[in-house]
Amino acid sequence: MAHTGATTDVLIAGAGPVGLSAAAELCRHGVRCRLVDRLPARLPYAKAVGIQPRTLEIWDRMGLARTVLEAAAVLRGQLIYVNGRERARIDLALPPEVPYEFAVLPQYETERLLEEYVAGLGTRIERGTELLSFTQDENGVTARLRAASGAEAELRAGYLIGCDGAHSTVRKGLGLGYAGAAFAEEYMLGDVEADWDLPPGYGLRSTHHTPDGATDDLLVCIPLPGTARYRMSMLVPPELKTSNGDGGGDEDAVLHGLENGLGNDGTPKPELHHLQAVVDRLAPKPTPLSHLRWSSVFRISHRIVDRYGDGRVFVAGDAAHIHPPTGAQGMNTGIQDACNLAWKLALVLRGEAGPALLTTYDAERRPIGEEVVGRTVRHATQGIESDPDDPRTVLLREAQLLITYRTGPLATHPYGPPEAPQPGDRAPDCPGLTTPTATYPWRLLDILRNRPDHVLLLYGTDLTAISAAAKAATTRPEPPPEPPPPPITPIAILPRETTPSSPTTLPFPAYRDTTGTFAHLYGADANTPTAFVIRPDGHLGARFPLTDTPTALPAYFTTLSAMVIYGRR
Repeated sequence: MAHTGATTDVLIAGAGPVGLSAAAELCRHGVRCRLVDRLPARLPYAKAVGIQPRTLEIWDRMGLARTVLEAAAVLRGQLIYVNGRERARIDLALPPEVPYEFAVLPQYETERLLEEYVAGLGTRIERGTELLSFTQDENGVTARLRAASGAEAELRAGYLIGCDGAHSTVRKGLGLGYAGAAFAEEYMLGDVEADWDLPPGYGLRSTHHTPDGATDDLLVCIPLPGTARYRMSMLVPPELKTSNGDGGGDEDAVLHGLENGLGNDGTPKPELHHLQAVVDRLAPKPTPLSHLRWSSVFRISHRIVDRYGDGRVFVAGDAAHIHPPTGAQGMNTGIQDACNLAWKLALVLRGEAGPALLTTYDAERRPIGEEVVGRTVRHATQGIESDPDDPRTVLLREAQLLITYRTGPLATHPYGPPEAPQPGDRAPDCPGLTTPTATYPWRLLDILRNRPDHVLLLYGTDLTAISAAAKAATTRPEPPPEPPPPPITPIAILPRETTPSSPTTLPFPAYRDTTGTFAHLYGADANTPTAFVIRPDGHLGARFPLTDTPTALPAYFTTLSAMVIYGRR
């Protein structure tokens, strides 16, 4: 076996949306990474198509949102039919302060855009390269790779991230538990055009129920970019079934994803007439289908690992959790896994945080994965309309705007009104921020865009106090602590009570909350000057009185650098 001698900070196995997102975030932080994928090219299938508003916020901060929006289509809602009658119309109307709607984009297009973005940062996918095995020690990970030529080599990396799907080599190599089971049903999936007059941007869920309430027929249609194009899923007819068992709880028999239609397994795949037969039975009105781009049979399982990593090796996305596609939660949850882990790895690799910070990846993300798995299983079996929460809460949760790490190890010392965003919560976007040199208002996301590190928002009317807080945040003590604190960018947000010219009097970025929306969304009061730390993943790291910045900010960074190991198993 050859030894390449090459080293990298992080090796990422799997170049789907999750692996590409991990690479993007690591590269933005200046971390060297290698990205390998066993497939020779992207698969041309519209598998995961839903993009949540929260994912678009993450991509906005990366500077990628505009590119995605130009390729994607909007998802405005869903029509629900039962036994041929319309039962509900769900409109996906979000509060006005949320910057993005629900979007749809075929997975291969999402991967293409992410791949181009990552390539622009200097990292390219090593196609046809498979991770065979790995070992780790206290100083790094040794991975055995096989290239497309068949040649095998070893690579030394500081850390390994498994984004290699439901059949993950990394998960199996770590010996992680992956408890759960498969649904007995099999489904057809097809990318097709439908000549009907459904409202633009609306999906369709049509079911047939037996007298005892069981579902014995199903049609789900999600609109895709293009004219009359939909990704349709439905129960598979008997002649296309691929197996008789459901996989039970066998963690080595994960039945999830496409089972055929990949062109190399010899099994029959759905044809246009198979899809047409279901549409004839369940569509609101007769509808001819055409232009079938691809199709497959697929299975659904629900599983989650018992921990998201061990030592220097981690799993993310489908390698960590799989569940029904209800609500388009899977890919988006995996992307947030990747972003949560990446900034922490970057701080550790740069020597700006202690290795124990990496244990918070499991502490913060596994509870999210458990909730998503449980919720999507309930929605798949009982319908989203059966959710006991009020419609607004259901919608915000499906948009992934309610994800919080308040109970995690990094969320300490809440401050301010209890109903206001607290450490661990998503940092909300807000409009109406102005500066005298611009003739139009900005959003907070505009200000945070292309800033990969921590940001310190300083809110108050006393410009002298704000300047002192900014100086305290950016001054490095002598001698420097070990490890040194990570970089942070101070930005002033001035209440609307201040004069319009006030931002120009500060020697660092400053904006005026002209509409008062920032104060409203953040629970800020001009009479109570406050500082807000926004983490690289867009969650609040801390909030504290503005005058406490010289002590509270170092305390937050100390939490990152010298915390007690949390949740170690």
